[in-house]
Amino acid sequence: MAAVITAIAITGIIINHAVSEGAVSSGSLVAIVKQDDRIIYRIALDEVEGQRRIPVSGACEQSVLAEKGRIRFESSSCPDKICVGAGWLSMPGQMAVCIPNRTLIKIVQSGDTGTESTENRDVDIKAY
Repeated sequence: MAAVITAIAITGIIINHAVSEGAVSSGSLVAIVKQDDRIIYRIALDEVEGQRRIPVSGACEQSVLAEKGRIRFESSSCPDKICVGAGWLSMPGQMAVCIPNRTLIKIVQSGDTGTESTENRDVDIKAY
């Protein structure tokens, strides 16, 4: 019995180390920028070199800033700037929204289409 527990513990340590070192990858990070429920940009965040600024027009003028592994609303002419206050997004499932400009940034895994299915409605949102 002790040998089984030891084997399980060692396997857990090896898996944890492999995941933390990147040997087991769950996919590259992709940022999806939508406006009016239409994808306007799809950015492979692992491939961004330096800083990439993306202008977004509409009811408000916005600048989205992407860097390697992360993205954010850099500036916006919307009244409350809650979208800018959301800060950097860097993990799958994170999103920031500008309601006045009907713009959304969402982080997904590379295989995700960025469209909502009826089976996946888990939304975690930061409210002010």
